[in-house]
Amino acid sequence: MPTKNARPEFGPSSATVRRLAKLLEETGLTEIEYQDGTRRLKVARGTLAAPAAAAPAAAPAARAVEAVPAASEGPPAGAVTSPMVGTCYLSPEPGAPAFVKVGDKVREGQTLVIVEAMKVMNPIRSPRGGTVASIAVENGAPVEYGEVLLVVE
Repeated sequence: MPTKNARPEFGPSSATVRRLAKLLEETGLTEIEYQDGTRRLKVARGTLAAPAAAAPAAAPAARAVEAVPAASEGPPAGAVTSPMVGTCYLSPEPGAPAFVKVGDKVREGQTLVIVEAMKVMNPIRSPRGGTVASIAVENGAPVEYGEVLLVVE
């Protein structure tokens, strides 16, 4: 019986899988992972479904081990990272000046960039006042969760 109860949880999420797959296509990413409470979905393209189904527990464990060294290095001091997967925009609309440029003084809470995720524009605000030391992304570039967007010193 537990198997039957577990299956319906994934039925309603098929729309979520389709949205994530569409996001992969729009951003050019090869995989995306989404977690909602205890449910976790991973959508990838360019892989065969049979090997993924044969070893679902082995693949995430291998990825976790690979991610540990990169996470231990950490982002540079003053880095502002992306809180989500999406597309990064440096200006509020096409043709408009960028929110900030290297050398600009910024205040805490000031919008630095926008990350679009699933057709929602999310302003990324400065966590502190300071000077923009570098911008690590290009306008319209796909970004991953935790990716450094810019550095505020």
